[in-house]
Amino acid sequence: MKKFTVLDLLDLDLKDNNSLNLACIGGRAGLSREITVPDLNRPGLELSGFFDNFAFQRIQIFGRGETAYLEKLRKENETSSLEHMFTHPFPCCIFTHGLSPDECFMNIAENAKCPVLQTDLPTSNFSTRLIWALSNIFAPRQLIHGVLVEVFGIGVLIMGESGVGKSEIALELIERSHRLIADDAVEIKCVGGNILMGSGANPVISHHMEIRGLGIINITHLFGVGAIRDKKQIQLIVQLEEWDTEKEYDRLGSQDNTMQLLEVKVPALTIPVKPGRNIPIIIETAAMNERLKKLGYHSAKEFDENVLKWLESENARRVYFQKNVTF
Repeated sequence: MKKFTVLDLLDLDLKDNNSLNLACIGGRAGLSREITVPDLNRPGLELSGFFDNFAFQRIQIFGRGETAYLEKLRKENETSSLEHMFTHPFPCCIFTHGLSPDECFMNIAENAKCPVLQTDLPTSNFSTRLIWALSNIFAPRQLIHGVLVEVFGIGVLIMGESGVGKSEIALELIERSHRLIADDAVEIKCVGGNILMGSGANPVISHHMEIRGLGIINITHLFGVGAIRDKKQIQLIVQLEEWDTEKEYDRLGSQDNTMQLLEVKVPALTIPVKPGRNIPIIIETAAMNERLKKLGYHSAKEFDENVLKWLESENARRVYFQKNVTF
């Protein structure tokens, strides 16, 4: 991953409820400072002169409490702790609630070439948005060869060897009113440590598909904007492979198989492909079955339980009649 700077933070194109509303009000010479940690720090103890375990690698957030303390330091003409604080190379300072630092603070920041940013958002709201944004930026990533589609609200990653028919199956699913996220190259990010988000590796071509014998097609133009999504959580992995007569495939589905991507386990299925099998319908059924599992209903396990109950009742009935046989 290339380095992420304070200037990059200002340039983030976040919409609506994710917007950070940031503006630079000082220290522009330091906008090239790199942000290396996706976390924040509120410098309370540091302003009072205690610098043990100072998290200077993090962005420093100044809310109403910190700003009020800065005003107290200004009135007492006590700036030594503040000057000591700026000897540490933290990325930037951000004032929330639309607050502005005093002239003394700005002079110290300018001399240290440390950017000073401002947002009109409340501290708690802004902190939540910023941590979410940084978590996405610093999330572990992996590039996968496959097709990501949304089927009945479930993000399905279709994988398999080249030429097995991934794009053709995805095209049939799109024709059935499901949605395409990415074809051929899927970029996966691990967000929050346990959520895999998939999107196109290249946003410019992610909603195009290559169909052998037909060429490149634009899904947006052919099926409309309702047939695409920019990103989707990966909730099911479907591994396609050529039918192998020597291999024994799962016929009951009582075992929950998973595949691990970026240290996150995702439910996975292996579906053999051969002429005559309607793979799109099978994937649709798999997606609906996965939704049922998330609601607490497991068809295969219920089937096993019903069979066991039937066997137990048959055995009990047989034992009963054998005991009551008279000659």
